[in-house]
Amino acid sequence: MRLRCAVLDDYQRVATEVADWSPVADAVDVVVHDTHYPDEDTLAAALADVDIVVTLRERVPFPGSLIARLPRLRLIVASGMRNSVIDYAAAEAHGVTVCGTASSSTPPVELTWALLLGLARGIVPEADGLRAGGPWQQTVGADLHGRRLGLLGLGRIGGPVAQVGLAFGMRVSAWSQNLTRERTDEVGVELAPSKEELLRTADFVSVHLALGERTRGLLGPAELALLKPTAYLVNTSRAAIVDQEALLTTLHEGRIAGAGVDVFDTEPLPADHPMRTAPRLLATPHLGYVSRANYATYYGQAVEAIRAHLAGAPVRRLPVPAAPGPASARAGTA
Repeated sequence: MRLRCAVLDDYQRVATEVADWSPVADAVDVVVHDTHYPDEDTLAAALADVDIVVTLRERVPFPGSLIARLPRLRLIVASGMRNSVIDYAAAEAHGVTVCGTASSSTPPVELTWALLLGLARGIVPEADGLRAGGPWQQTVGADLHGRRLGLLGLGRIGGPVAQVGLAFGMRVSAWSQNLTRERTDEVGVELAPSKEELLRTADFVSVHLALGERTRGLLGPAELALLKPTAYLVNTSRAAIVDQEALLTTLHEGRIAGAGVDVFDTEPLPADHPMRTAPRLLATPHLGYVSRANYATYYGQAVEAIRAHLAGAPVRRLPVPAAPGPASARAGTA
């Protein structure tokens, strides 16, 4: 019997374009789903006859309750080598193998700078005004050279973001719970003495931390109140690191110059979500990892994982995550 593979949330319908699926074509029928299923019931119905699921990043949760409703499911391939929304213990109990793929940190680095530059130079309002016949020049751009870039996290993404900041002639400092002077010296940036000092002194703050118990709500009302009125905040990491209600209040009250956000508490954003209309906000629909090269890797390695599964030799299996604790919450290396 041929197997059925569901590719979830392929909004651009490129999964079968950017990778060669012919190695599994003799045994597997691939069905692309280009819309998001908002609840477990509709998702369970859509996947009722599916043996394999390919899911992008953490777009779709797979709790134990869902896995139990999918008796045919035998393989989940998730892009990246870390996924916090899959119940690994339930998958193992139901005989479901979970595999990952490689993922490049370059696309989120580039998007971080797209947001930061877009904010600093008023790119969106100026471009919109030009196309609509509006006023010629509405904004006065914020300079980067000589200004301070404060990074929360200096790992695979934060490190390259820092190097770009240095190339712009910025003064760059970084902080996280585990960050060491050896690491900041390696990158060539300053080690901020505290989170509070970084927030008080930075002209631009960018978040590059993994979401965990110690980083959830890391920037709340008190922390956002430390930012300069002329400062900009960028978050391409995880929405829950920044208190969303506090951020909205800060933007509406004009207590910072602006924010660039690529991640949200609910994705896709509902049509009436307040983030869609917040002032001083440059927002993108979670594009951090969305690039042609990254997608070619995701789906190409998904095909490899399916082929290996058919051969009974799984590749890149994702381990059950360690229990939360000091050793596993490595916020400083995100």
